Amino acid sequence: MGRMPSAQRRRQLVDAAIRAMTRDGVARTTTRSICAEAGVSLSVFHYCFDSKQALLEAAIETITDNYVARVMSAVEPGATLRETVRGALQTYWDHVTARPGEHMLTYDLTQYALREPGFEHLARAQYEQYVVSAGALVEQVRAMRGFEPKVPVETIARYLAAAIDGLTLQFLVLGDAEAAAGQLDLTADQLVLLIEG
Repeated sequence: MGRMPSAQRRRQLVDAAIRAMTRDGVARTTTRSICAEAGVSLSVFHYCFDSKQALLEAAIETITDNYVARVMSAVEPGATLRETVRGALQTYWDHVTARPGEHMLTYDLTQYALREPGFEHLARAQYEQYVVSAGALVEQVRAMRGFEPKVPVETIARYLAAAIDGLTLQFLVLGDAEAAAGQLDLTADQLVLLIEG
């Protein structure tokens, strides 16, 4: 392969890692298999990343950033706050149903990080990133609708991150789309209550 800027190489390796880990699981994905997936030599990996841990961290950030960017770009003001919130939740949910393997990967990454000595901070960082992302979404909705929430944004963000995490895992296990839609409606109702007081 020809020369490529290091940021582009890093992205190439991260994308390859996400594909490989989604297909094979985190524990069975090695740096060699990631390089094979990316079509690069092992030396390219070591040039771009200090360790597998650094690559996993970049993969977690990339996955979360992609979700957040997708949802935030699709947030549109509805006739009511509830419609706006429910629309944002649906945008995320459409990705869950379209790419369940990628969402399953996020749980695999969490479990792997919690079980591997020295990787525990990755799981904490992953879940803190979920909260930060949920907070950014709440702030965007707040600015769009022009309101001040009755509950601190961080509290709402932590609730939203926990609710979505649980709903996603439940759907991946049970595959019940009808129940998931009802739970998303309930989550939207609860968020509106937290915001409006």
